[in-house]
Amino acid sequence: MARRRRRLRRPRGATELAPAGLVVLAAAVVLFQAAEAGARAAARYWPVLAVLAAVAAAGTVAWWVRRKAAGRARVERLATLRLSLAGIDALSDQEFEFALRDLLVRDGWSARKVGQQGDQAADVIGQHPALGRIVVQAKHTKVGAKVGSQVMYQVKGTAGPAHGADISVVVTNGTFTRDAKAWGEKHAVH
Repeated sequence: MARRRRRLRRPRGATELAPAGLVVLAAAVVLFQAAEAGARAAARYWPVLAVLAAVAAAGTVAWWVRRKAAGRARVERLATLRLSLAGIDALSDQEFEFALRDLLVRDGWSARKVGQQGDQAADVIGQHPALGRIVVQAKHTKVGAKVGSQVMYQVKGTAGPAHGADISVVVTNGTFTRDAKAWGEKHAVH
């Protein structure tokens, strides 16, 4: 059963108007006395209030300076992570994996490069507090080369069981075969 919300209504007649006036007068007196007591306390403890105001102002300035510095650092970090397509193609396999790791870190993930021989189809593993665990398989190819569905099978087969992935990703500087795209979409390998 829904609970009815009570609404205040205006007093009606002299019998309700007089008590309402007394309530308003009592509230005004209480507010006036509180303001007067606050003014007396401020006059008595003004040095303490001045110090508190100075500390609050200094804290606000320090917060603002840190925020601006963090923004500048982020812009500088982003500038170093920009690569042209030709620059990506010129990377070695290891540099490509490090670049993917750096992009995850830039976007708020804690990530590490794990790719090596026998890596069980994981070159970069990242963790995000809200999004979970991501496993990235990097395929740095020659220009125009295609990644086949065999890579997608390997990532799907090992990302969850071997690495505990919530998200499985294959990244390439080339393209994917039609079968690889279709299979990846069907089995949530991004």
